[in-house]
Amino acid sequence: MTQHVNPSRATQIELRPVTESDLPILFDHQRDPELSEMTAFPAQGRDAFMAHWTKILCNASVVAMTVVVNRCVAGNVGCWTKDGQRRVGYWIAREHWGKGVATQMLTMFLRLVSERPLHAHVAGRNSASIRVLEKCGFSLRTKTTGALGEPADGIEELIYVIDTTSAGDA
Repeated sequence: MTQHVNPSRATQIELRPVTESDLPILFDHQRDPELSEMTAFPAQGRDAFMAHWTKILCNASVVAMTVVVNRCVAGNVGCWTKDGQRRVGYWIAREHWGKGVATQMLTMFLRLVSERPLHAHVAGRNSASIRVLEKCGFSLRTKTTGALGEPADGIEELIYVIDTTSAGDA
């Protein structure tokens, strides 16, 4: 299930299943205050984070992949079911922002996961992630306010959907 980007590129991107040894690195990534602000997901404490990921890793219906850039853990991407929707979500460590990593990673992931439709919920202020979703073939379906945070926080939430398997070939 490991996929690699074209070896002629300077940046090597790999997707592989998340392992327990990735969790301390992913924990540190999610503590980045700028990432938390942009995504509207507050950082979790270590115990809550580890408990959350233990559930993920034990759930056979979840596809959870570690994003590896030049042999270093750079983030994660996953697919799960919530409220009857198959959802996709990801985050990339800040040092990889603006380099095309997220677009390449999501394109690779969409080739691995053939289920459609997939829904992506994104904070309206997260323009970089919105661009990634649109480049990968997602289209805006719905705008809501206050649904991302718990309790409702008044943040605009955009719901993007991809309906076809070929759209990930961007």
